[in-house]
Amino acid sequence: MFLPSFELEGKTAVVTGAGRGIGRALAIGLAEAGADVALLARTEGDLNGTAAEIIGLGRKALVLPADVTKREQVHKAIVEVKSHFGKIDILVNNAGMNIRSKALEATDEEWQTIMDTNLKSAFMMSQEAGEIMRDQSSGGKIINIASVAGHVALRTGVVYAATKAGLMQMTKVLAMEWGQYGINVNAIGPWYFKTPLTENLLSDEEYVKDILAVTPLKRIGELPELVGPVVFLSSDAGNYVTGQTLFVDGGMTIHGF
Repeated sequence: MFLPSFELEGKTAVVTGAGRGIGRALAIGLAEAGADVALLARTEGDLNGTAAEIIGLGRKALVLPADVTKREQVHKAIVEVKSHFGKIDILVNNAGMNIRSKALEATDEEWQTIMDTNLKSAFMMSQEAGEIMRDQSSGGKIINIASVAGHVALRTGVVYAATKAGLMQMTKVLAMEWGQYGINVNAIGPWYFKTPLTENLLSDEEYVKDILAVTPLKRIGELPELVGPVVFLSSDAGNYVTGQTLFVDGGMTIHGF
């Protein structure tokens, strides 16, 4: 018997949307597990704050301001990560956004913006990093941050839901294609967590009451509770897991009537 390692010592991770919220928590959590981390987001100031936390842990941080909806910027960032660290072991596709429009009110511009941010960016990042992972003997781990909205119908907007469902299916197909290269591709599907983006929604007592009514654990998630699943999927402990979406949702997706 042996206990597989959850440590990421000597690993290099790339995290998109790493300046705040879930992305920031995951980047710091990967560093706490031993990884050096390349940080991508549009706002350099936010990235510098995350980097300072990582450096304070004794790990290396590479700040790369980038718009991950733009192919040339994605390519440039991945090339820089490879040049700086020599490899890419872990990619966390976390960049995302939502516009909470009703289906009859959603515009073409909203559709394209959400699709580009949530789905296209993850595909381009996976392509660029996947090429490097394919050519290195150690393979790699890709983790996509999906949502329960990709699995069940929510009041969060049809476009957002479509992107997250697409992300989950993309996870399966990439896992099938890239398993031969030693690349594991998985996703996690969060429910509501306390972040700057959900602060206003979670200040509404009636809205929170509705959330908890369909959450068996009867509470909102805390960001550290997302770190464990991502570290697991990034580590040797998750080596035989691929093509899966792990719902980190307090039981919400098992709820029935």
